Amino acid sequence: MKKLNFKDIRIRKVDPSELDDTMLLVNLYATQAITLIVGICIVFFQSQKWSDLIRFPEKLSAWGCAAVFAAAVLAFDWLIARWVPEDVTDDGGVNQKLFGRRPLWHIAVISLVVAICEELLFRGAIQHAFGPYWTSILFAAIHIRYLRHWLMTGMVFAISYGLGKLYVLTGSLWAPIAAHFLIDFVMGCIIRYRRDEVDGER
Repeated sequence: MKKLNFKDIRIRKVDPSELDDTMLLVNLYATQAITLIVGICIVFFQSQKWSDLIRFPEKLSAWGCAAVFAAAVLAFDWLIARWVPEDVTDDGGVNQKLFGRRPLWHIAVISLVVAICEELLFRGAIQHAFGPYWTSILFAAIHIRYLRHWLMTGMVFAISYGLGKLYVLTGSLWAPIAAHFLIDFVMGCIIRYRRDEVDGER
C-alpha cells in the first residue's frame, strides 16, 4: 500500500479566473450550509429560545434602522470606490466572478442566503457568547480575500460591529439580516450592471 507523503502536498493561491462558475456556486452554497449548521448547533448548545431568536421586530423602526445602516455602508463604499485606488480594494476578483454575469434574481438569492446564514452564526450565536467586538474580529478574519488590505479589513470589521450593535439596539436578528441583505444585494447589482455599461462602451 502506497503511503501518503505530506511533503508532496502543495497549497497554491487560486486565481478566480481559473474557477468554473459551477464550482464557485457549489463552494459558496456549501460554505453557507456549513455556516448555517454550525450556527444552529451553537445556538442549540447555548439553550437560547428559538422563538426569541427568530421573532420578527415588533416595531417598524427596526426595519428603518436596518435600511439607514445599509444606506450608510453603501454611501461609504461609494466614497471609497470614488477616491481610493482599485488595488487597495481588490478582493482578487471574487466578487466580480460571483456577480458579474449573474441574473438579478440570483443576486437576490445569494444575498439572502448569505445574510441569513452568516447573521445566524455571527450575531445569533457567536455574539451571544463573546459580544460584538470579538465577533467582528472573527467576522473580519474569515473574509480572507480582504486581509491583504487594511482598509477593507477595517471596513469589514466596522460593518460587522455595526450589525452587532443593530442587533443589540433592535433586539431582533432580522434587523442585521435585512441590513446585510441590502448591502450585498445593492453591491452585487452595482457589480453586475457596471459590467454591462463597460461592455457596452467597447
